Amino acid sequence: MDCFYIITNKLKDPDFAITNEIKRYIESKGKVCYISEKDSEGHIIPGTVPDNAQCGLVLGGDGTLIRAVRDLGTDSLPLLGINLGTLGYLTDVELKDFKHALDCLFEGKPDIEERMMLEGSFRGLRKDIAMNDIVLAREGKVRIVSFNIYVNGTLLNTYHADGVILSTPTGSTGYNLSAGGPVVEPTARMIVITPICSHALNTSSVVLSADDTIEVEICEGRYGRQEQVSLCFDGAEQTTLVTGERVCIKEAAQTARLIKLNRESFMITMRRKMKGN
Repeated sequence: MDCFYIITNKLKDPDFAITNEIKRYIESKGKVCYISEKDSEGHIIPGTVPDNAQCGLVLGGDGTLIRAVRDLGTDSLPLLGINLGTLGYLTDVELKDFKHALDCLFEGKPDIEERMMLEGSFRGLRKDIAMNDIVLAREGKVRIVSFNIYVNGTLLNTYHADGVILSTPTGSTGYNLSAGGPVVEPTARMIVITPICSHALNTSSVVLSADDTIEVEICEGRYGRQEQVSLCFDGAEQTTLVTGERVCIKEAAQTARLIKLNRESFMITMRRKMKGN
């Protein structure tokens, strides 16, 4: 690889000292390097990604990498995460190892993992994508909300809960895990549905095929009360839905492309990073 594009979390590297150190190292090897242009909210400005970029270097944590995937949209730029955060499931390289990682990229073609994503559509033509999860959660007063879950047009279950998480395998170690959901090997193709604080004794997660289409309907509250629910994609974009509205969720056409230099198995990584957590 000869042309690199750095995407920096300004909260993790406020003076760009790390960013510029990495840029200098890349250029010292005769390679080309660009630094991303971002707006006031920290999003990559559309149309500013160089056409000749071969690799995106994401400096931050998992949240920074997920935001980069969302900002890049249909651009198929493969990304390598350099961890400036804490756990860093998605960020493949620790900061102290960045020179070795870059040397590997200079010398050969790396392995690229394709991670499935979810697409959620609602209110006609409105839609968004998620690399980790799509979450519907109650708004306002502390009370349970009822959600009807349909799979391929057939009612699967009605959850009475604080909310519902629909997770990708990549997102299974996030909110889904905290809510008691299963951990899934990240390159698998499946969708996990996990209720949040379900008002039942035996409500478990449900694992579905990535080929299934799921609809979540917000049910009417007690005494005909209209409920309000927050619909959130990857903890970022948020919309309020009300009783009777539905969100349709399926596998997205695009994937997240992650460069993998670390040969350690996912299970070993999970055990090591979750130790003491």
